[in-house]
Amino acid sequence: MLSSKLRSAVDRLWDKFWSGGISNPLTAIEQISYLLFMKRLDELDLKKAQDAEFTGEKFTSFFNGVNQGLRWSQFKQMEGGAMLDHMQQKVFPFLKTLGKTDSPFAKHMGNAVFIINKPSLLVEAVSIIDEIYDEISREQTEGQEFQDTQGDLYEHLLSEITSAGKLGQFRTPRHIIQMMCELVNPKLGDTICDPACGTGGFLLGAYQHILTQHTSEKHRVTDANGLQRGLVGDKLTDERQWKHLKEKTFFGYDADEAMVRIGLMNLMMHGISHPNITQRDTLSKNYSEDGVYDVIMANPPFKGSLDTGDINEGFMLPTTKTELLFVNRIVNSLKIGGRAAVIVPDGVLFGSSNAHKLARKMLIEQCELQGVISMPSGVFRPYAGVSTAVLVFVKGGDTEKVWFYDMEADGYSLDDKREKIGANDIPDIVAQWNKRSQMKQGDRKTKCFLVGREEIEKNDYDLSLSRYKEVTYETVEYEKPEVILGKIEKLESEIMEGIRSLRS
Repeated sequence: MLSSKLRSAVDRLWDKFWSGGISNPLTAIEQISYLLFMKRLDELDLKKAQDAEFTGEKFTSFFNGVNQGLRWSQFKQMEGGAMLDHMQQKVFPFLKTLGKTDSPFAKHMGNAVFIINKPSLLVEAVSIIDEIYDEISREQTEGQEFQDTQGDLYEHLLSEITSAGKLGQFRTPRHIIQMMCELVNPKLGDTICDPACGTGGFLLGAYQHILTQHTSEKHRVTDANGLQRGLVGDKLTDERQWKHLKEKTFFGYDADEAMVRIGLMNLMMHGISHPNITQRDTLSKNYSEDGVYDVIMANPPFKGSLDTGDINEGFMLPTTKTELLFVNRIVNSLKIGGRAAVIVPDGVLFGSSNAHKLARKMLIEQCELQGVISMPSGVFRPYAGVSTAVLVFVKGGDTEKVWFYDMEADGYSLDDKREKIGANDIPDIVAQWNKRSQMKQGDRKTKCFLVGREEIEKNDYDLSLSRYKEVTYETVEYEKPEVILGKIEKLESEIMEGIRSLRS
């Protein structure tokens, strides 16, 4: 979790942007991201130079050896007006062309705009960001992983997007992403995709999950969710493995170019040098990457509808609802044997329309539907109170039985504050998931149980947990009315006695 000092610094940064006239949270995040990236770029370049000096390898600077005051450490010394002019005329244009001309970052930065136009706002923002990184550095010396702290920092930034978009988009909490990574277990060598990636949270989660797999036990810690976490990756000793992981593993798509830029910077700041994030509508006719990916994790937009003429012709479902079309997209995009974890609104589990039934039938008959985790409605607060579930499936498998889990708590309060609490089902979900093959169909009064395919088919492919879970009703015995009345009379007598005592 982010320390109180860092939270305070980020909140002050927000206040400066708000008072400086940039009140749209998404716009502010984009501008802050540019500044964070500039700061991080300077630090990464200095580290590369130090590493090259130590190893004797050739050093190639991000800044191509041109000293035009492009480094953060150089332009932060300038006065307000001069700094703003320098940023607008030299630094930001350089940032837009950073990397190879065919890199995703350079491509999507082409339309980026630096809209900070007040020298005082820029000076204050630069000062606070320096303060933030000084605090991160201090925490790092005390044992906190830098990427972990920076991830928390970005999470806190993104938490300011407090309302869902017009297509029902909202940020997925990081601990839910971690849980889903544990369920599908992405590995080195997999191609991993999110067809509605937003800020890149699932891709980053998969990257950190893979790093944990290749980190020695001594460098791992158990996080607040009871899950193992380690970002060192010291077991990856071949440079080719690192290159493949950072350049050929992660693929994301989003229809919003601003989100694509934020996602690119998010992944690049976390060490993924070449994230393949592109502006594409994966539901449209212009997207046809079928049978490509080993792993797909997503929290696609809910509540949206598309024009019939825009919908990809390869879909089987007769609907314009995005939550159903994305299920079809994910099934199509997976390789045979590819695995997926996707968040869907509860309506997908029990909806009575023909398209809803066909979607569930597709998951049962064309895939091995392995698990349905029912999540409480507060998981996505303050963005939305909608009830959701996680579907886990493998394309091309044969569904015999489905594992259900009734998540009641995720470690945070289920109100808008989302404060840390003790109750947390995530460690048990992961533990029970890993030994589900040893379970037998039986007691359905517990949090997790198995349901056979035949029963699901008889219930019109209904996948709602309430359809199958047995509820235990406790018999409550009340005292007889005359006994209760006697107690009331006794209390009344004691009250009157007390009043008489007070009067005297």
